[in-house]
Amino acid sequence: MSRIPCTFFSFLYPCLDKSGPILQRNLRSSVSGLCSRRHRARLSTAQDASSVDHSSHLDPTPDDYSRTIFADKCQLTLAAGSGGHGCISFLREKFIAEGPANGGDGGSGGNIYIQAIRGETSLHKLARRGIIKAARGKNGQGKGKGGQRGEDVLIQVPVGTVIREVSRRDPVAEEEEEARVGNGGDGEVRGQWRRDKWILYPSSVPSDYATTDFPNLQRPRRSTQPLAPVHLDFSQPMETPMLLAAGAAGGLGNPHFVSKTYPRPKFATKGDPGITVTVELELKLLADVGFVGLPNAGKSTLLRAMSRSRARVGSWAFTTLQPNIGTVVLDNHRGRPQLRASRATGESRTNFSVADIPGLITGAHEDRGLGLGFLRHVERAHVLAFVLDLGAGDAVEALKSLWRELAAFERLRERETNQQTETRVIDWKAFGSPTSSADAADAAVAKNGAGVVINPSASQQLPELFLKPISTKPWFVVATKADLEGTQGNFARLQNYLQGVMSREEAHPNGLRNSWQGRLAAIPVSAIRGEGVEKIPEWTVNLLND
Repeated sequence: MSRIPCTFFSFLYPCLDKSGPILQRNLRSSVSGLCSRRHRARLSTAQDASSVDHSSHLDPTPDDYSRTIFADKCQLTLAAGSGGHGCISFLREKFIAEGPANGGDGGSGGNIYIQAIRGETSLHKLARRGIIKAARGKNGQGKGKGGQRGEDVLIQVPVGTVIREVSRRDPVAEEEEEARVGNGGDGEVRGQWRRDKWILYPSSVPSDYATTDFPNLQRPRRSTQPLAPVHLDFSQPMETPMLLAAGAAGGLGNPHFVSKTYPRPKFATKGDPGITVTVELELKLLADVGFVGLPNAGKSTLLRAMSRSRARVGSWAFTTLQPNIGTVVLDNHRGRPQLRASRATGESRTNFSVADIPGLITGAHEDRGLGLGFLRHVERAHVLAFVLDLGAGDAVEALKSLWRELAAFERLRERETNQQTETRVIDWKAFGSPTSSADAADAAVAKNGAGVVINPSASQQLPELFLKPISTKPWFVVATKADLEGTQGNFARLQNYLQGVMSREEAHPNGLRNSWQGRLAAIPVSAIRGEGVEKIPEWTVNLLND
C-alpha cells in the first residue's frame, strides 16, 4: 500500500504511521500537562475567591449592579378560552350508502386560575404581559370524537395581592338577554340562519339553505363563573388555585339535530365565545420590613449587607429610583437555624423580605421629589426601619422630619378615604341601563338560576385600598455610618430621645393618636464594613413574632 502524502494523515490515522506510538505518547503527555495546568488554575482561583473581602459586595463596581424591575400595581385583561366548533360527519362503512350522523362536540375553552404563592415579590412579570388568554377548545371530530378542551392558564401572584374587577364582557349573558327581550321572555332563537351560530357542511353555501327551516337554537350552556364583580384579597398562600374565569362551552355536533325532518343534518353549531374580564392587581404588602430614610442615607448598602441583593449604590442622592426587594435568610436548612420565627398561621419562618424604598425629602407628601408614589410603598411594609445617617447632621431632627412626612401623608389618605365614603356611588351598567350598586346586585338574579353578569363601565376608577395606618406599624431605628469619627455624641442623643419617647417624656415624632407604643431601639451599624448588621434580623424577628 502506497503512502498517501497528507499533512494530517498521521494524526487522523496513527495506525498507518510508523511514528504512531511516539505520537500517542506525546499526545498523552500534552493532555496530562493541560489537565495539571487547569487543576492549578482552579486551585488558584478558589484561593483568590476565598481571599476576597466581603466588602467587595458592599462596595461593588458598576458592573455588579442588577437592573431593578419592580411593579406593585398593574391591570390585566383576562380572556377565557372560546369553545371549539361541533363537527359535521357521517358514518362511512362498506354496504352502508348513507350512514347516520356521528360528528363530535367541540371542546370547552380553557379556564384561567390564580394562586398566591410565597417567593414572588413583584407584579412586573404580569404587568408586561397586559393580556392573558386561555387556549381555545379543539373542534369535534368524526366517529363521535369530542374535541380536546383548551389548555388552562395559571396566574401566580405574591402573597398580599388584592384583585379587583374593572370591567367585564360576557357574550353569552348578552345573547341571553337579547333573546329574552326579543322573544318576549323565550330564550330560544327559532328557525333562522345565523353566521355566528351555525356551521354548514363543506362545499355548501348559505344560499343552499335559504328555504331550510333550522331547528330551534338551544339556550347557551353557561359555564360556572365566579360571582361578579371579582374582589379578592390574598393575604395567605394558597395550596390550590382559584378559578377566575371559566372557559366557554363547545359547539354541538350534527347528531344533536337528528329528527324526522332531518335524518342526516348537514349543520352543527359553533362554540361560544369566551368571557373577558379586566382586573386590577395591587400589592397590599410590599415586604416584611421597609427601609425609610433620607436620600444617601445608606439604605441600599444596608440591603446588600443583609442579603444577596445587587442593588445599585452610590455616593449621590436618589441612587434608588425604584424599590429594591431583598430576602434575609433565617434558616438555610443546613444545621440548626440561628433565629427561630413563626408566621401568623403558625408555620415556621425561614426568611423575611426587606424593601429598600427610595429616599424621602421634605414636602414628599406634596408630591415633591419622587412624590406620593413612594410614600405609598411605605404603608405596604409590615415593620418600618428608619435608616439615619449619623454623619449627616442631627439624627433626631432627621427622624422627626421623616415622621412629619409620613404623618402628613396619613392625614391626606384619611381625608381621601372620608371623601370616598361620603360620595361613593358606583355606576354600574346592567346591559346598557345605568343603575346603582344596590339595583345592580338585585339584577344579578335571572330566571332558571342563571346570573345576569353586570358590566361595570370600562372607565371606572376603583377606590384606593384600605391599608393599616402607618402610625400603628412597629418601627425601630438603624443608625448607619457609625464607624465615622465624631458620631458617638449624635448616637447618644438619638438613644436618649428614643428613651424619652418610650417613657412618654417626649412627644411621639408623628404627633398622631393611636401610635404604636412598643419598645424602641437604635441599632448602630457600619453597612460598608458589614459590622453590627447581624443585630437587625434579631430585632426584626421579635417584632414580626409580636
